[in-house]
Amino acid sequence: MKNHHNLSTNSLACLLVVFGLSVSPSQAKVVKSSKNPVLLAQATGQPSKSMPVVDTAKTVPPLAQTTEQSSKLLQVIDISIPVYSQPNLKSNQLATVDRGTLVTLIATQGDWYQIELANDARDGQKTGWVLQNRSKEGAFALQELVGPGKAEVTNPLITAPSEAFSSLRGQSSLPRVTTLAPIDPAQTTLPAPNLPRESISIPDRWRLMQTLGFKFPLYDPYNQNVLKGDLPVLTNLAPDLFFNLGVISDNLLEFRTVPTPVSQTTSGSQNIFGNRSQQIQASTLILSLGLSKGNTTFRPPDFEFRFVPAIQFNHVNVGEAAALYVDPTYGTQRNHSFLGVQELFVDYHLRNVSPKFDFDSLRVGIQPFISDFRGFLFQDTAMGVRVFGNRDSNLYQYNLAAFQRIEKDTNSGLNNIGKPLRDDYVFAANLYRQDFPIVGFTSQVTAIHNLNRETTVHYDENGFLARPAFLGDVRPREYQVTYFGYSGDGHLGMLSDRYRLNLSTTSYAAVGKDNRSPLSQSAQDIQAYFHASELSRDFSWVRLRGSFLVASGDKDPYDNKATGFDAIFENPQFAGSDTSYFIRQSTPLIGGGGVGLSGRNGLLPSLRSSKEQGQSNFQNPGLRLYGIGADFDVLPQLRLFSNINKLYFMDTSSLSVLRNQYVSSADIGIDYSVGFHWRPYYNQNLLVNGSAAILQFGDGMKQLYGNTQSNLRSIILNAIFNF
Repeated sequence: MKNHHNLSTNSLACLLVVFGLSVSPSQAKVVKSSKNPVLLAQATGQPSKSMPVVDTAKTVPPLAQTTEQSSKLLQVIDISIPVYSQPNLKSNQLATVDRGTLVTLIATQGDWYQIELANDARDGQKTGWVLQNRSKEGAFALQELVGPGKAEVTNPLITAPSEAFSSLRGQSSLPRVTTLAPIDPAQTTLPAPNLPRESISIPDRWRLMQTLGFKFPLYDPYNQNVLKGDLPVLTNLAPDLFFNLGVISDNLLEFRTVPTPVSQTTSGSQNIFGNRSQQIQASTLILSLGLSKGNTTFRPPDFEFRFVPAIQFNHVNVGEAAALYVDPTYGTQRNHSFLGVQELFVDYHLRNVSPKFDFDSLRVGIQPFISDFRGFLFQDTAMGVRVFGNRDSNLYQYNLAAFQRIEKDTNSGLNNIGKPLRDDYVFAANLYRQDFPIVGFTSQVTAIHNLNRETTVHYDENGFLARPAFLGDVRPREYQVTYFGYSGDGHLGMLSDRYRLNLSTTSYAAVGKDNRSPLSQSAQDIQAYFHASELSRDFSWVRLRGSFLVASGDKDPYDNKATGFDAIFENPQFAGSDTSYFIRQSTPLIGGGGVGLSGRNGLLPSLRSSKEQGQSNFQNPGLRLYGIGADFDVLPQLRLFSNINKLYFMDTSSLSVLRNQYVSSADIGIDYSVGFHWRPYYNQNLLVNGSAAILQFGDGMKQLYGNTQSNLRSIILNAIFNF
């Protein structure tokens, strides 16, 4: 009968809840079950002593078995309830108690519960009162439990707030009552006093995840991977040596048209220009192997060794044989493979100069260096020594470097360490200052000296003369030139926060001495200048860009001044960069000697034999560029872009001398280009790039190449895999 009675009572309680009958908080009271005292709820429509009670002993277990040390506890079920000084809603509010908190229950008075607010009367306010009611979810706000002991108050109220002050500041600013739940000896063993601490040593803290059963494959770079510098290696040598492997596969397919002189093997042709179609396929595999020492989370490594070999295979197919080899009998196709070393250096951490890990470091070996933000003057991997570091929490960064340039492979552009180093030296010093002159803008000042002592004749691997250039009297020459520059890059927020403008700007002044001009056959003073700026504005997913560039040209090839600006080894990221036809392609100056009007991946019409192996030439026509462009982030993984550049020579005197004809127009033409960047997996592991460009000749180029060579085109597809 007892079991039947309990079943009926539980069923009745469930029906009351389902049909929404009210349950007065006053009808929730403590009774004893057959085993332990727990919270029992009495649900009725109206108070009645004859109504049965609902025994929840089987659904709400006690915190511990009842003992002599057991205490009545109260747990807050509502989000938060106030604590009053008296069992009266008009009394002073002392504090609040948040959901889940256990407090010690002292006494009850109707729907009011008296709780402890301090473990000792000397701590301050001893007790307070809370009211049983319904929470927003419909459950009771308070629940009675039995625990193995009292709940310890961790923040006793030193003084109770006054009633007037409490009413003014509101409940949200009242102190919160926090407690530590009582310890159940049956569940927890208390620590023995005055015993030494017992601990288990962990031989390898880096591999805790593996000891817990987590296993990550070596091809996964996004979890702990010994190949990506996440776990130490060679621990018998040092406990904090890390190895980092990077793999890049760069694959290129390019179609282009380039003005090409007719080959001697082409019989019956009466034209100066031959078939200008060319096709290039190139695949480059780059391995980056790095070994570093030290925890680099907040500071630079103590030591780093890096080795970056690169192997390239390329296939070129052209319409005229003379475009590939000086001997046209070699044909119109070329297959070439080469293994180069792009980086091989040791980086040693000299010292920390502040508690924030400002540092000085020394790097020796084949290493990359870029002179400015956009690579206008010098961007190369050369043999050198560099001291670099920062100050004032990275507000300042500096570089002091000396390099000796490495001979490049003719057909791949990779470093050829099998040949002697060039007698071409670069000495650089620069200083960066962040947030100058305004916040969000970085300024850089630079001084670079280029000393060239290459007085021997050098032919490239295809048989063409590389040094000196096939220009003028074709005699070896030496020169030295110093570049003084300023560069800035960043946001103009403090000046125009409303318009979200960005600015990148670079200026150089070049002064020096050329010991012998190939045109005037006498020494010349070098006096040239360069400036480039790009202003952009962001509109949500669109960025609009405006570009301007000017590089001085030589006005008189026969005087004692060389005023045409030329770089050391440029790789400009500007005005469309390598998607632009004029920047991407090397255009030969046909009928003007064995030089190119401009080099591959270069802006300046410097009249060199080649950008990679030739010498700088300060007798050139210079350049003026006006450009507009736009970037469209149409999808998180897809960006579209377009560029239109109008180009002019600054002065055509040097072109007139080389072609032995008067070039009256400085108009190069208009360069149109469009392209896309696609990241199908939203990361850098796979990148697909494509572009198409057209160079529409202006009058100046038509005078040099004729009307039939206008509208030069290029189409590029590029896929890059990164690990």
